[in-house]
Amino acid sequence: MTYRVVLTANAKGDLRTYYRHAAEHVPVTALRWLSRFEAALATLAVNPQRCSLAPENDSVDEEIRHFLFGKRGTSVFRALFMIAEGEVRVLHIRRAVMDTATRDELYG
Repeated sequence: MTYRVVLTANAKGDLRTYYRHAAEHVPVTALRWLSRFEAALATLAVNPQRCSLAPENDSVDEEIRHFLFGKRGTSVFRALFMIAEGEVRVLHIRRAVMDTATRDELYG
């Protein structure tokens, strides 16, 4: 089954924030980073169940999984998502080194 990948307004805002930060510090590679991240998120359309349950899964009713993007340290991001009604809904994006997301951060 192929899923439609949807970024919530909350996740889009997160992505914009990280892009702006990157553009301020490494403007030459920021757009390439954003394009690679968006392309990586699009792979969730096929077999999103390959991603493990997120630590946040224990604190909410829905099943929450996370997709890791990046290679090391503070460069790794987690896209927190749920699978429902033929969609992969990306709820929130955060750096992997951050604590687990709160319910408010997930559902913004």
